[in-house]
Amino acid sequence: MPERLLAPEDTAATVGEFAHGGATLVFEDFGESRHPIVLLHGIGMGRSVYVDLVSRLSGRVIGLDLPGFGEAPEPERTLTMERHADLVAAFLRDREVDGVVVIGHSMGSQIAAELAVRHPALVAGLVLAGPTVNSASRNLRAQAGYLLFDLLHERPMVLWRGAREYLRGGPHLIRKMRATIVHRPERIYPRVACPTLVVRGQRDPLAPMTWCREIVDAIPGARFAEIPDHGHGTLISDSGAAAKLIDEFVASL
Repeated sequence: MPERLLAPEDTAATVGEFAHGGATLVFEDFGESRHPIVLLHGIGMGRSVYVDLVSRLSGRVIGLDLPGFGEAPEPERTLTMERHADLVAAFLRDREVDGVVVIGHSMGSQIAAELAVRHPALVAGLVLAGPTVNSASRNLRAQAGYLLFDLLHERPMVLWRGAREYLRGGPHLIRKMRATIVHRPERIYPRVACPTLVVRGQRDPLAPMTWCREIVDAIPGARFAEIPDHGHGTLISDSGAAAKLIDEFVASL
């Protein structure tokens, strides 16, 4: 059975699995609020790496391990970003949850954007944190190089949590990375209709300023915020600034 990883000890939480279309995700659901936060992790990660962020957020949080990451079993086939979004949508409908604010970090930003466009009735707001994949550097070598550069400059906690989850990501990690690179999020962004916040760390090579500005310009009414002295792991450690931005954004909806 999946473990409880995010919820405080004194908080009631539901932890379980949800299977749909040949893939299974793991969820942890706790708290109460009008707009539940759904947290979608990056490539090679899982919900456990966001414990610092979650401890600072207000209201209801639903943390997910996507198929083949964290505690979720490997799917029969590597999921596209679109299939990930449809799986998350089926999960939300099964739990009768809507009006969510989806936080997508890194790869999760691509899935979050697809969810907002393909299933708009479920999504009240969208947070794209360290959004990938930069249209100017869409190849495996470039993305791997940026990731390595970022890790060399990250805080020890990011390195520890990230290394642990990458190992758990299994032998299909390269195939999963290819699934993110072939996706074209720039085709999706102009169709996003919900309020959107784009967040990047000041030192994030995977989400450069030029790419984030391109996203903000493409999404009607999108807001932008940059967090000083942070890299790609801006939601993973020392996440107080990111949590404050997210809470303010949710409160404005």
